[in-house]
Amino acid sequence: MLERTNPKPLYLQFEEIIRDRIESHEWKPNSPIPSENELSRTYGLSRMTVRSVITQFVKEGLLYRVPGKGTYVVEPKITTKSLSYAGIREQLERMGYEIFTKVLSVQVIPATEKIAEKLNVNKEDPVYALERIRYIKNEPLSVHTSYMPEDLCRGLETKGLEDEQLCVILRKDFNLSRGKVVETLESSRATSPEARLLNVKPGYPLLLLEDIIYSESGKPFEYSKVLFRGDKIILKFEFDQL
Repeated sequence: MLERTNPKPLYLQFEEIIRDRIESHEWKPNSPIPSENELSRTYGLSRMTVRSVITQFVKEGLLYRVPGKGTYVVEPKITTKSLSYAGIREQLERMGYEIFTKVLSVQVIPATEKIAEKLNVNKEDPVYALERIRYIKNEPLSVHTSYMPEDLCRGLETKGLEDEQLCVILRKDFNLSRGKVVETLESSRATSPEARLLNVKPGYPLLLLEDIIYSESGKPFEYSKVLFRGDKIILKFEFDQL
């Protein structure tokens, strides 16, 4: 309960109580929290103060409102390591999540100037363009687009791209093993096509992860872009002190 004699303002004490109930899972993910009227009566606060605090947690992404029903606890984000450590599918399966992949397209296209630069090939050289979407709990999590020189992995379209990780296929079937990975991470906003794939509104916050993967001999063989829903995942990076 709130301590009226505590010098800390009551609304801050209330914030701490609500945050603790969410983070301790006293209030379960996707379950409704007490109404603003009930919270106001329980803690002896004005409804305006309660609404202000709840609205702040909605903005933080810890709660969400359902019109006509109430306010609910958001399911916690999934924390994974960088994809240079292990593929997202492998990491999530280790955590016990049920993942499935849908191939949206796989085709050979002429390399654009950007793709050619990333893969160290000539513009217009043939490259594979593979687009996939990953689902977790039947909800879209990420869109993966990968480009690879055609001459390094001919016949890629005949492989089990929905059943096996791309990195495993490249290693086993084409002898393309990772040496070095150059990775960048930035925020992005969903375009209309991306929004449709990820089941969000245009402009929704996304995480864009780009990788250039080099063979052990130092030749780039894959350039990939992964768009993650910003409300679903946290990417964790660990570094050893040199």
